[in-house]
Amino acid sequence: MDVLEAIATRSSVSALSEPGPTDAQFAILLRAAARAPDHARLRPWRFLIIRGEARQRFGDVVANALRVSEPGVAPEALDRERLKPLRAPAILVVAVTPTPNPKVPEIEQILAGGAATQNILLAAHALGLGAIWRTGAPAHDPRVVEALGFSPQTRIIGFVYLGAPAAPAKRKESDDRALAVEWGDEPREFDAAGAAADAN
Repeated sequence: MDVLEAIATRSSVSALSEPGPTDAQFAILLRAAARAPDHARLRPWRFLIIRGEARQRFGDVVANALRVSEPGVAPEALDRERLKPLRAPAILVVAVTPTPNPKVPEIEQILAGGAATQNILLAAHALGLGAIWRTGAPAHDPRVVEALGFSPQTRIIGFVYLGAPAAPAKRKESDDRALAVEWGDEPREFDAAGAAADAN
């Protein structure tokens, strides 16, 4: 599968089952991440693999964070939170720890982490793996950040759930409406099909 095909056919896969990525496949995913645009080569991203029984411990972490942040939360909601990490054989936590740099603002470093995550999703698709990028309240909870061993300055930007697709991905219809306007004296709109038209 070439890169353009991967981009054109990738979809988020929410129904995931065993087997999860092998060590060799994780190595490929991480190499793909490392090729993301990265101003000044700061390598601001951090990756954490959660699989096997560690998913249950992670479930306890996110459930406890919910219990502390919402003291009146129903036990059923805590149970649902605790089971979320079991929705896939493996989770790749993607985090960014910004490095103070006068030439590379924090937003650029966070965007680099996002680009690394997209590379991971495309590489997973090319390997035949299913993947979905999730965030939610646990990604922004300092208790979760600390429990996973990150510094307080670290920002979790995604939990990439990985596994074998348990069902075909639901393909969304392509939206070929105008995506860009050519800037100049005679602006034109370009759509995803490559056609150009006068902009009004």
